[in-house]
Amino acid sequence: MENQHIQRQWMLVSFDQFSKDQLVKNKAEINLTAEKKDGKIRGTAFMGCNRMFFNSEFKSKNRVEISGVGSTLMACQEMDLETKFAQSFEKMTRYQIEGHFLTLSDEKGNQMKFIAADWD
Repeated sequence: MENQHIQRQWMLVSFDQFSKDQLVKNKAEINLTAEKKDGKIRGTAFMGCNRMFFNSEFKSKNRVEISGVGSTLMACQEMDLETKFAQSFEKMTRYQIEGHFLTLSDEKGNQMKFIAADWD
């Protein structure tokens, strides 16, 4: 599915029990700006410690497939956000774009909400 609005840098603003202040402090984000290869975007993520990487494929009917999640292996003092994000991210199966917001959700209704970094 072609959607130039997806291939942006997205700042995480709502996820699980973490406050928006915690997410901003950690500079929590995903980056989907890489060129597509075979319909997939090789993305990166950062939650405050390790650089993460993954493959994502945004399909029709607002379906998304996230696979191949991995990361560097630095140990940091505060890794709760990164651990929870890594456990949840690959389970996201749906996406929705509304204005400058991207929402990812899983089959159980858990969500991650992002805002486009280039929006102000």
